[in-house]
Order: sequence, then C-alpha cells, then structure tokens
Amino acid sequence: MPGATGMTGGGIIWHKQNLRELPKFRDGTTYLYLEHTRLEQDGRGVRAYHPDGMVTLPVASLSVLLLGPGCSVSHEAVKALSNTGCSLLWVGEGGVRLYASGLGETRSAVRLHRQARLWANTQSRLRVVRQMYAMRFPEGLPEDLTLQQIRGREGARVRDAYARYSKAHGVKWDARQYKMQDWDRATPLNKAVSAGNTCLYGLAHAAILATGYSPALGFVHTGKMLSFVYDVADLYKVEVVLPVAFREAATPGDDLERRVRTGLRDHMTQLRLLERMAADLHHLLGGDEPDADDLAPGDLWDPEGDVRGGVNHG
Repeated sequence: MPGATGMTGGGIIWHKQNLRELPKFRDGTTYLYLEHTRLEQDGRGVRAYHPDGMVTLPVASLSVLLLGPGCSVSHEAVKALSNTGCSLLWVGEGGVRLYASGLGETRSAVRLHRQARLWANTQSRLRVVRQMYAMRFPEGLPEDLTLQQIRGREGARVRDAYARYSKAHGVKWDARQYKMQDWDRATPLNKAVSAGNTCLYGLAHAAILATGYSPALGFVHTGKMLSFVYDVADLYKVEVVLPVAFREAATPGDDLERRVRTGLRDHMTQLRLLERMAADLHHLLGGDEPDADDLAPGDLWDPEGDVRGGVNHG
C-alpha cells in the first residue's frame, strides 16, 4: 500500500507523501512496453532484466508502463513506480488487450464526483457527447443536428480518412476487422491499427486515472469498465494512429506490431499527446480549477451538505 514504510511490534507505520513533489503527468514521457522482463527495485529506481540485457527505467518521467506476457515485477518495484505517478497496465501480447491497471497519481475524488454528476444527468451528458464529437471536426458541427445525424457524419469522416491514407500509402483497405480469437488471420493493416489503438487506449487510460476521472463512466460509449477510455481515444485515433499504422503496413519487413508501437510512441511524444489529453479532459468535464489539498482529510457526506472531516464532531 502506498504510504506504508515498515512494521513495528504495534503494526504498520504510515507516512503521508507530499504529492506536490511528484512530477506532473503532463511532463512525463509517453509509455514503455515490455515483455519477458523481470522488474526489480534498485535504490529509488527500477531495473528491467531481459534476456537481451538490463536497463534502468526512467521511472521519474515515465507515465505509462505496459507489462506484456512473461513479465514479473517485485513488490518494491511496484511501489517505486506508483510513488512517481506511473500508471501500470497489464496487457496481452503485442499490447492487443488490456487486462488490468494500477492507480494513477491523483488522490482527490473532486473530479470523479463532477464526472458522475455530468454522466447521470441526461442533458449534461448529451452536452458532453456533442462536445466530444465536435472536437473531431475543425469546422464544428451545426447545433440543430440530432445525435443520429452526428454519428452519421462521424462515420463518414472516419471512412474518408481510411480512404485518404489508403491512397497515400498504396495499402488496400477493405474493412475494419478485429477478432481477438482469430488474430493471426487478420490483414497486416488491421493488425497495425489494432496494435496502435491498444497503445492509444493505454495512454488514454493513464491520462484518465492520473487526472482523477473514472475509466468506466463513458459518455459516448457505455456498459464497459473502459467506456470512457474508448471515448477519449476516439478523439485522437484518426490523427494519431492511422498515419503510423498505414505507414508501417506499407513498409516491408517483420515485427509489424513492434514497429507500430515504436513509431506511435515517437509520434505521440512529438504531438505532446499526454498534455493535450489532460487539458481536453479538464475542458470537457469542467475540471480546470485547482483541486482541494490532497493531503487534507476528506469531508463527510451529509444530505444538507458535506461537513468537514478529520475533526471530532462529538
């Protein structure tokens, strides 16, 4: 558990970490994908031991760590990563599926409460949905469009983007097909897009957790524990994933998925995508104002209004 420093005869000794000493999420690098690697703590850092050698991870600036098959991580290494605000994601081979995640760097529930209020009210949820779609159209959207009409325009936008990249790179495009149980039979382009989308999902998931929102309370998508992750990732897929996926699918050679991940990492770093995601989340959900003191005790709920916590009300 974060904050536990050791054991005494009377139990656990706890300390409060000064969260202001953590590096800002927007200042972090993008992500790192590992497989068949053992992670162990080394001083205040973390070392990654792989059959090809050892490397020290830049945990102080790493925002997302994707752990693929064959990875093992020590308890102390997890603590070291968590203490720097690095989000841990356990994924499938090649990063094609997300299985579990750790917490981000935030400790406040203020933004989660705001997200839940916006999500639970039909009018405010519709307002956020329309805003999320409008962000994908530089020219904006007419206010009189129905949600069905907006979805139709979005479908046409994505279809046109695929056709444009297909022509530019000379890669045939038929349809988007993704079947986890039949991965090996997918076309190279479908594999490239799926691998790229998964990396983008990981980054969106980390941004959501690190800024204090819930990945489950989606506005456009619904019914899944990662619904809001899909919402956020869809804002950037055409701009971020498709150029890299088509480029690598058109390039001869092996290790297509690895090349997509590497290319996408560099592309997202150049775009400063983490910083954009955090800013867009706050803009969409109204979380631009500073949070309350993370080190202060939480309030106590009351039907007439929250009351101060951490005091004796006797």
